[in-house]
Order: sequence, then C-alpha cells, then structure tokens
Amino acid sequence: MSPSPAGLRAADFFSPTVAALISVLVNYGGTFVLVFQAAEMAGLTPGQTASWVWAVSVGVGVTGAWLSFRYKEPIITAWSTPGVAFLATVMPFTPYGEVIGAYIVSALGFVVLGMSGAFEKLVRLIPGGIAAGLLAGILLQFGVNAFGGASVDPLLVIVLVIAYALLKRFTSRFAVVGILVIGLAMLILQGRIDFSAVHLSLATPVFEMPRFSLNALLGVALPLFIITLTGQYMPGMLVLRNDGFKTSANPILVTTGLGSLLMAPFGAHAFNVAAITAAICTGRDAHEDPRKRYIAGLACGVFYILVGTFGVTLATLFMVLPKAFITTLAGLALLGAIGGSLANAMADARTRETALITFLATAANVTMLGVGGAFWGLVAGLTAHLLIHGGHRTLVGSTAKS
Repeated sequence: MSPSPAGLRAADFFSPTVAALISVLVNYGGTFVLVFQAAEMAGLTPGQTASWVWAVSVGVGVTGAWLSFRYKEPIITAWSTPGVAFLATVMPFTPYGEVIGAYIVSALGFVVLGMSGAFEKLVRLIPGGIAAGLLAGILLQFGVNAFGGASVDPLLVIVLVIAYALLKRFTSRFAVVGILVIGLAMLILQGRIDFSAVHLSLATPVFEMPRFSLNALLGVALPLFIITLTGQYMPGMLVLRNDGFKTSANPILVTTGLGSLLMAPFGAHAFNVAAITAAICTGRDAHEDPRKRYIAGLACGVFYILVGTFGVTLATLFMVLPKAFITTLAGLALLGAIGGSLANAMADARTRETALITFLATAANVTMLGVGGAFWGLVAGLTAHLLIHGGHRTLVGSTAKS
C-alpha cells in the first residue's frame, strides 16, 4: 500500500485536506485546553506556555508530515492527551527543569523501544477483531456526543445532523466538508465567533535547561512513558491496522521519540501516533482511494506547523468554538470509522464474542492505576480471548485481518 505520488490530480487534495482540517480542529478544540490548565497549575510564564504550544504543534506537524510522506500512508501524529492530564497533577510539585529532564528520558525510552522492535511484535499479535473492537469502543463516545450536544445547543446540532444526512444522499464524498462550512457559517451569522480579538504574532521558543533527578524519573518520566504507550501508541497503531495500513510501529516510535527529544527543552512533553483524530483521516471519507489518504497526513502537518508558528493565538481561536459544534462535527466525521470498526469486530464468528467484550470494556472507559480505558479494554479482550481460544491458534491466526 505504498503508491507512487504520480497521477495525483488537484481534486485528490480536497477531501484529504478537509479531513485534516477537521482532525486538527477537533484536536485543538477538544482537548488542548488541558495544556493551558497544566501550564497555569505549574505556574509557567506566558512565554513558557507559548513555547509549549509552539513545540508540540511544530513537532507534531513535522513528524506527522515526514512519516506520511516517507511511507505514503496517513500517519497522523499528536501530543499525548492523557500525558497532559497526568502532568497537570505532578507539574505543580516538580521543578520545571526536572520536568523537562523527565520529558527527555521518556523520549529516549520511545526511541529505544522503537529500535528494539518489541512493540511492533506485540501489535501484530493482536487479533483483527479485538483491534477493531478496541477502536469502536474508543470512538463510541464521540458518536454519542454528536447527538448529546442537542440538549444545550439544539438548533445547531439538528441543522448539522439534517445537513449531513442530505449531503450523504446527494454528495456523499463532501458531506463532512458541507457540515463544516454550514456550521461555521451559522456560528458567524449568529455572532458566536469573534475574530476581532485575533491578532497574529509569531511564537518565540523558550529554552529550558533540563535537570535530572530520581524523583522526576520515577514520578514523571516513567508514568508519562507508560500512559503514552498504552493510551496513545497502542490504539493509534490499531487505527492504522484497522484501515489496512501496514507501516511498522518501529519507525513511528523512533521518529516521534526523536521529535519529542528535540522539542523537550522548549516544553514539548510527548509526541505519538494519533488515535481518535487519526481515524478522521484514515477512512474512506478522507479519500475513496487508500493510496491517496497520505495527503491528509501532509495537510495535518502543515496545519499544525501553522498553528505552532503563531503560538497561542490560533490555538485559542480553535478553543473558543462552541463545544457542541466540535463534538457534533467530530462525531459525524467519525461515523464511518465507528461503523467500519464495528463491522470488522463482528465479521469473524470465532472472535466475535471477545471483540464484543473488548468493545464494551473499552467504551466503559475505566481508569485504574493511572492508566486509561483503552488499555484495560484491550487487556479484558485479550484475557477473554486467551481463556476461550487459548491453544487454538486464533490469536496469531487472525492477525492478518488486522
């Protein structure tokens, strides 16, 4: 699945670029507020906060664009969202220099893991049905939230849902594009987006000298490594596998690890392959031809670099969009991914029950020992699979379908 870029037409760039724009919008509008909350709780200066925004945005943009170009697959990278949530709890009690040192140690861990090849072997052992069940469980809440916003913003949500259904009937390929345009136009006409406060200014990176301590190693670096690996890398790789993309986890780990390492002194905490926002770019809605979906990865890179260049300004603009608009847009954009992953999860009668267990356990989103629901859903599904099918060769035998 690694085509030559030859034969691309101008029309081939439209849908992947819009998918990328929605992916980036959802990423900033959905969870990026955690970065500002963590920075405020840690007592960072405005300059240090802007540097963090610059470092994660530019770093994610460069690593994702490079990987997508190199392997001609939509390898979308992102910052570790569960990692930020964790950092908000430890940064107020850890000197910032030691936090930076922990970022560096964690990044080196991902580089070493990628070079070892161990994580790729683990990913390949997971049956396709369980991988699809995990993805469906992760995305389910986004689908539910697409309609849940009607309780606080009924007119906006109803208009978007009806517009989506009509566009799907008459021009399926541009349905998501249409609801993005319609939603933004509606918000502008209602005066709910204020562009007057936006004044573009270039971000200035702030270098922080790293310091290393045993306390930060055990209390920051190790948990950040584990949370990012289980909560981001694992589901992110399974998103790629579910849509038929086969790039090894090894170069992805090494590239994102090196990117994190280079940007850590400027405030970046951890880069990783994306999961939820990646699903917007890896499915059929991004492009009918899987060989051309890598364009979405390139476009994501450009958008992230653009936001990072202007620091806090554009990131804040994304976050002032109404939450109901973000959740409805994300949910409708992910309908194809949710439906496809559910269909794949139920396709093989041998793994149907364990895939269903994985789906339900993941959707429950139980957090234990500081580790999120995606990991425990996978543990539940694999445990059930081994107990039911252990010794029947189904664990490895169904890997080809992933």
